[in-house]
Amino acid sequence: MDMSRARGAAERLVVIGGDAAGMSAASQARRMKGPGELEIVAFERGHFTSYSACGIPYWVGGAVPDRDRLIARTPEEHRARDIGLRMRTEVTEIDLDRGRVRARDVDSGAESWTSYDHLVVATGARPVRPGIPGVDAPGVHGVQTLDDGQELLDTLARTRGRRAVVVGAGYIGVEMAEALIDRGYEVTVVDRAREPMSTLDPDMGRLVHEAMTGLGITMVGDAEVTGVRTGADGRVRAVATRDAEFPADVVVLGLGVRPETTLAEAAGLPLGAHGGLLTDRAMRVRGQENVWAGGDCVEVLDLVSGQERHIALGTHANKHGQVIGTNVGGGYATFPGVVGTAVSKVCDLEIARTGLREKDARRAGLRYVTATVESTSRAGYYPGASPMTVKMLAERRTGRLLGVQIVGREGAGKRVDVAAVALTAGMTVDAMTSLDLGYAPPFSPVWDPVLVAARKAAQEVRRAG
Repeated sequence: MDMSRARGAAERLVVIGGDAAGMSAASQARRMKGPGELEIVAFERGHFTSYSACGIPYWVGGAVPDRDRLIARTPEEHRARDIGLRMRTEVTEIDLDRGRVRARDVDSGAESWTSYDHLVVATGARPVRPGIPGVDAPGVHGVQTLDDGQELLDTLARTRGRRAVVVGAGYIGVEMAEALIDRGYEVTVVDRAREPMSTLDPDMGRLVHEAMTGLGITMVGDAEVTGVRTGADGRVRAVATRDAEFPADVVVLGLGVRPETTLAEAAGLPLGAHGGLLTDRAMRVRGQENVWAGGDCVEVLDLVSGQERHIALGTHANKHGQVIGTNVGGGYATFPGVVGTAVSKVCDLEIARTGLREKDARRAGLRYVTATVESTSRAGYYPGASPMTVKMLAERRTGRLLGVQIVGREGAGKRVDVAAVALTAGMTVDAMTSLDLGYAPPFSPVWDPVLVAARKAAQEVRRAG
């Protein structure tokens, strides 16, 4: 069946992907134009729409008791707003020349073509699965979608053993390790880097390592997984590295994600160095007039380094969708780029970063200085004050802020937002020392830890000449 339109009918927007970017674009376009002006058809191959993938570890761990709390808007709610949402339907081909997509019903196998005037590619990202023996065995899970999370919980419910191995110690790996500890599992995390959280410099990652150990997690660094061992029943029984073997009743892959651009690449759409779609600031795919892309399948401009990056975060995806929907709806909006802000936690240890790490700065050809300070979340004499470590990078010649990493207890993580604003504004560390931040003993020392780090970084800049 070819879903085409009669002459004079409304324009049609087709959206591939029913999560943050795709449905934000559809919803914003609907706000801009009514059904008589714009028909919207969205395809989603899974069972859920508009959900928080970032919340999956907390659902698996039990902090969020109900899966549906992670769903912002159901398919029925989208349809009530005149968005033609087709669930369990996978787009298998994009025909750019004829302006149409081919979709397949996942359950029945039936296929049909749907024409478009505007196309939004919001296919998200896929968990990295290393090409090692046994990685596809039952009991090995990637965690990216609600369907993935449900499959993992089903496995945990069926599994009699209580040993878990998490492969990878990035955000997903560390958060899933804590979730499995909360479920009563004995957890080992294996990572090829020396310290966890490679989004931090190793000296800051060491603080996370110590917190993981305190939580009862065994952290194995400098170890590359070579295979997943299976038993006679075909299910996972261990994870092997070159030097050791770690028993496992369940394995979670926390190796990060890659842009899901298989469909886009087959259509000939342009991809960047990280495998993500390349767009302009309006989120229009480069070289295309009526094809847009957003969310975890695109690369974005890093405002600090000036280079393209792939950063899979729901905050960006929702903004991309808003920009796309505004432009499709006849308005004008842009997404200028990112500074790479992220925050996470291990138990009560908060972990935050924004801007460049040392290796990022070196890769960008920047000369820099660093400053690391120890401070407290509140005035030292006020009850509940806890230690905090702040590391700051500044450009050696100009003093321009390049990056900030923060590891500490309550009140540490969101302090990174001050640095994110300073990075976006292109501030120097010297100028940051004059920021008029809020102060009271329950919230901060007289000199906020971020400003103490800025003051020390400014001294390092002057010392460097």
